[in-house]
Amino acid sequence: MKYKTFLLFGAPGAGKGTQGKILGTIPNIYHFACGDVFRNLSIDSDLGRTFISYSSKGSLVPDQPTIQLWRESIEGATKQGRFNPTKDTLVLDGIPRNPSQAEMLKDTLDVRAVFNLSCLDMNKLVERLQRRALRENRLDDANLEVIRQRLATYEHETKPVLDYYGPDLVHTIDSTQSPINVLQDVLKIISGLSA
Repeated sequence: MKYKTFLLFGAPGAGKGTQGKILGTIPNIYHFACGDVFRNLSIDSDLGRTFISYSSKGSLVPDQPTIQLWRESIEGATKQGRFNPTKDTLVLDGIPRNPSQAEMLKDTLDVRAVFNLSCLDMNKLVERLQRRALRENRLDDANLEVIRQRLATYEHETKPVLDYYGPDLVHTIDSTQSPINVLQDVLKIISGLSA
């Protein structure tokens, strides 16, 4: 069975987490943030150590453990009753991170829309990430060099996912707007899809 899915997409700091958390409060929408799952891994586990070794450099965790963790987490959420695949729409944030992961998930995800939260001002993204580092104690957002590496990794490895899904599914939204206006744009597209 394929999961009905919306993808939240954009560079680090574009607002995926903010929008995902809000959308996740709507009945029959289940928000899954891959980064949150990685950050909650025990550093005593193999996967936890793998995550730390990559994220501390601003690099992506390899595809195989990322997809494995995602599948295990979704199965867990289904067993716990937090995600009902027959009724709920999945909102993914932070996965797939590259075209290879998109390919690995193509038999699992029925992607209905990709919300590309676009921010062309890199300085604004850096500022948002540094504020978030202080507010949420996120070490992967604290170091300027790591932030710049994460943004470069996004440009080279993650952005090609937009081409993978193509222009019919990708909806570009200006993420420099206020979060409420970004949400309004996202909801307008979602309601148009279900009309």
